[in-house]
Amino acid sequence: MQLKYGCNPQQSFASIEALADGTAPIALRNGNPSYINLLDALNAWQLVHEARQATGLATAASFKHVSPAGAAVATPLSPELARAYEVEGKALTPAALAYVRARGADPKCSFGDYAALSDPVDVETARFLKGVVSDGIIAPAYEPEALEILKSKKNGGFIVIQADPAFEPPGRESREIFGMKLVQDRNAHRVSEADLEGVVCGQLTEDARRDLLLGLVALKYTQSNSVGYALDGQMIGIGAGQQSRVDCTKLAGSKADLWHLGTHPKVLGLAFKKGVKRQERINWRVRYIEGDLTSFEEEALREALAGPLDPLTDDERREWIAGLDGVSLASDGFIPFRDNIDHAQKHGVRFIAQPGGSTRDGEIEAACREYGITLVHTKLRLFHH
Repeated sequence: MQLKYGCNPQQSFASIEALADGTAPIALRNGNPSYINLLDALNAWQLVHEARQATGLATAASFKHVSPAGAAVATPLSPELARAYEVEGKALTPAALAYVRARGADPKCSFGDYAALSDPVDVETARFLKGVVSDGIIAPAYEPEALEILKSKKNGGFIVIQADPAFEPPGRESREIFGMKLVQDRNAHRVSEADLEGVVCGQLTEDARRDLLLGLVALKYTQSNSVGYALDGQMIGIGAGQQSRVDCTKLAGSKADLWHLGTHPKVLGLAFKKGVKRQERINWRVRYIEGDLTSFEEEALREALAGPLDPLTDDERREWIAGLDGVSLASDGFIPFRDNIDHAQKHGVRFIAQPGGSTRDGEIEAACREYGITLVHTKLRLFHH
């Protein structure tokens, strides 16, 4: 299949080929994908397909630049989250619910995402997708009406790919870099409940098991180093591609805080004028939460609001963040220093799953016991590049 272009438009030639035996895991149903679209689609499909098997729940992912901005399973929304995600009063099927959660994790980064669903795309999901800025979707099947809705998006340019759930990739994978071909065994390990059996201290709740399984699968398809925070069936913060693990922990934690602040009464109370677009509302809520508005931004936000601007104070932020609790943290590599634990507990982390194997495992365990955090050693490294 000829692609739109490579990673950049100046890389004018790009293509994707089936395996030597002619088999392929996907079929193009609409649009003209680029090289990055395919990278996102193929990684996102593997994530949602594996998470569906691990949790038994419909799963969705929102991918940007070969890492998930968000991933989630179909669990009920609180009234506050429904309002924050602008789906109040809407009947959401499991597929739609999973994607609403996945996109709501980091709606700023999900702008122009590539969506993935583990289950067939129904009309409700297609209608939600049509109302957001997204490049394409991959799923195992599409209801006829849903497919027509998606085909009409972006003036017919929305990319729709159908995945084959029965496809089994070869045991080895390869890539060419600077004239050299690298070959390795594919990471064929399927994340499952068995990976959570090595409880070092504390106890796992059923909700934490679900969230840790989701977190481990999500990180398996996230650019390393990576750390992810999960709560109530969705990733709420992903720190991807950092050279230092504590930077991953801090980045994921800051995203989790921002997600949690999205349900603050003052944020939910922001009333925008008619005509302010959905993505503009999302971006303004994020900037309102962050608080460091430039004079130009403050003037523009006041103009976008139907009422007065009442800033969120630092004390209000701290007080609300202190209410974040029950968060699960997954790490794709072992945690080398206790500073990761010290920072994680600031963001409501109560459960951690990491490979273990550091020379400082004892210090990590001691820190978890100190904060009342349940620690699991998975003995499973999930680096992804």
